[in-house]
Amino acid sequence: MVKINEYIESGILEAYLLGSASESEKKELLYLKAKHPQIQNALYHLETDMEYMAQMMAINPPPAVWNRIETEINELVKTPQFNALTVDDTPGRNNKKGHKSPDFIEVEGSSSHMRIHKLWRWVLLGIFILGKIFLAFAIYFYLQNRQQDDQIKQLKAEIELLKKH
Repeated sequence: MVKINEYIESGILEAYLLGSASESEKKELLYLKAKHPQIQNALYHLETDMEYMAQMMAINPPPAVWNRIETEINELVKTPQFNALTVDDTPGRNNKKGHKSPDFIEVEGSSSHMRIHKLWRWVLLGIFILGKIFLAFAIYFYLQNRQQDDQIKQLKAEIELLKKH
């Protein structure tokens, strides 16, 4: 015999509503819910409390967002349909190395090259050069720090000698 109040307070109702209950827990809850009105009431109150909390914590998006979403959807609808890549999922076909690959679908395209705007070449070159400059600064400051640490150790040793005399 299941004690109804202990069952309600066990946390299974919350787990069910959050989707983290196991299949056996779901079946048991649905069975007990149909049999006991207390469980049905507790589940209803928990659902309404969670909905209220979600509404109170919700952040309303700015009004312009809905217009922007609608515009983007309309643009997607208006764009022409392009020829899709062909997919070859015939069973038994081998990949380039001669091994069967059931986990992957082979996709064939018209080209194996990706085209990008010429401006990106200069942007990537600038990033590369900045990376080299930052690396040089990092090495310089690391060496300066090591040199200062050595000087601090020497000064501490001199202070210790002066304190002894």
